Amino acid sequence: MNTQFFVKPIGWVRKRQDQVMVEVEELYQAALLGLEQYSHIWVIYWFHENDNPRERSTLQVHPCCNPGNPLTGVFAARAPVRPNLIGLSAARLILLEGCRLLVEDLDAREGTPVLDIKPYLPVSDAVSGAKGPELLPHLNDAQWNKD
Repeated sequence: MNTQFFVKPIGWVRKRQDQVMVEVEELYQAALLGLEQYSHIWVIYWFHENDNPRERSTLQVHPCCNPGNPLTGVFAARAPVRPNLIGLSAARLILLEGCRLLVEDLDAREGTPVLDIKPYLPVSDAVSGAKGPELLPHLNDAQWNKD
């Protein structure tokens, strides 16, 4: 089955001095209604700087770009190289003003296309007892996963 998908950015990551913002296109401003009630959001974005055949065909990486970490499949890693260059970050929502979301802890670069925004739901997004591989102990360290 050859299905085509068309994805259009709803906004862009903007970094100015020490501030990180998601600027949403005005067309989608109505979709932000009620988002200010959440402390955190999920930002789904496109790893646009890796959109080339070599990066899309990379199937194994050393996590955290550290050759000391074991070779791992990209579906078991948070690497920015993968067949579909979709990124996902939880970010603290500081302020929603118009079409601008001031956020913290968003690890996307300046100019990154934002595909979607979803509210972080503590009841379902924080999975009790979740763990990572023992070979990467920092994945199981609460200090690694900041609030």
